[in-house]
This record gives sequence, C-alpha cells and structure tokens, in this order.
Amino acid sequence: MSRKRPTVADLRAMKGKRQLTMLRVETLEEAEAAERARVDMLSVPPAMLTPSFRDAAPTAFAVPGLEYGDFVTAEDYLRAAFKVMRAGADAVYCAASLATVRRLRDEGIPVCGHVGLVPSKATWTGGFRAVGKTAKSALEIWRQTKALEEAGAFAVEIEVVPVEIATAISERTSLFMISMGAGAGCDAQYLFAADVLGTNRGHYPRHAKVYRNFSVEYDRLQQERVAAFSEFVADVHAKNYPGPEHGVGIPRDELDRFLKELPGV
Repeated sequence: MSRKRPTVADLRAMKGKRQLTMLRVETLEEAEAAERARVDMLSVPPAMLTPSFRDAAPTAFAVPGLEYGDFVTAEDYLRAAFKVMRAGADAVYCAASLATVRRLRDEGIPVCGHVGLVPSKATWTGGFRAVGKTAKSALEIWRQTKALEEAGAFAVEIEVVPVEIATAISERTSLFMISMGAGAGCDAQYLFAADVLGTNRGHYPRHAKVYRNFSVEYDRLQQERVAAFSEFVADVHAKNYPGPEHGVGIPRDELDRFLKELPGV
C-alpha cells in the first residue's frame, strides 16, 4: 500500500494513537532501506538533504539537526533552517535557547527540541547518564518541556529518562514526544541506524537494540579487500597483469607507419 509523507499536522493528530518509528541515518543507502521498511521519521545530517535523498526516501518525515555550536545567533539558526527546509526537510532539530526556538517558530519553521540527556549540554546533568531519576530532576524536565511547548516547538526528543516520567509528561503536553531510551509511553521510538545495524564500534547505550551485526560483515569485507589488493600486487610483479585482454589494439599497418616515423632507439 502506498503512503504519503506526513506533515506536522499529521504527526500531532497521531499523538497518543499509535507509536511511530524514527531512525538516525547517515547515508543514502540507509535512507532508502528505511523508506522500504516504512520507517516514519528520519533524522539526517543537513548535507544529506539533496534531490537524491528525496528520491531515496520520498515519504519519510525528515528532521535534520541544526547542531548546537555550529550556529551562534538566532539569525544563524534561521538561515540554516530556511536552507534545509528548501532542500526537503519537514522540520528541524534545535537544542538552542528558547529565544531561538521562538524565532524559528515565528517564521513558521517546525522545531523539535530536546530534554533529558542532551549530549551537547550533558555537563549540566552529570554527563552521559540518565536524567530525571529524582523528583527534582524530573520536575525540571517537565518545566523544560512546557517551556518548549510555550516557545512554539511542535515536538521534543526526550532522552534517557525513566519510563514513568516520560509517560507522565507525554500525557500532559501537546508536544509530539520522541523517545530515545524513555520508554513506550511517548509518541515515537528513536534509534540510530548505526546501533540497529551493529556498525557502532564503540559503546552501545542501554536503550539501543542491535538487529544485525554489520561489523562482522565489514571485517570480512576488509579482509577480502586486503586479499584482492594483494593478488593485484602479485599479478603485476609476476607480469600476469595486464594481459592482452586488458589493453587496446591497433591495426598492424597503422603501427608500422607510426614506428617508421619515430626516431631510432
């Protein structure tokens, strides 16, 4: 069955009705695979937003990240947001100030904010660890969520927050809540393709689930690369490459005419 690309209004209308899916993809191959698998939403690097991306994933709701620190002023964020929206984005991720979120919203740019463990600001919450495990910390997440709602965001990524806290907040806000390690009480479940595919060579977070082990296949392919390159080197040294089939010929009379015109060796 064919499907259409959802709008912000569609996502908001689906809040609380069914769980949507979201992946972070970083290649066109991953985007195409996500499209074919009917993943609803994609987080993408801004540079991926080209006509080729929309050819690969025409119906996925695309949310490029305006990465914190790459821009400074609200005007910087606004210029970047307009650029990616023209390139095919459906919304933007922005972890900047509430003033910046308001500025984007004032110009009609749909914004997804971030609460809980925010990697770019993790030093404020104790590093890369769960947030909201005390009543005080959980209430701060609630306040941040409501502030983003009032600033005009349409969605919020809530990361590594206790399931009960994330569920209670999701039930009490109009924002479309995207869970990364915050349980099934939100509106969408978000993972990185690198974790799903097993290509992450580093630490796997608790909330990640590995569905395939691509790293083993990549190791095998690397061994095959080394073997193929080694065979090429050996062929050249043994004069087995290039062979007659790898070159371009010339009629004998043309060759003789050419050689006759050359000076002697």
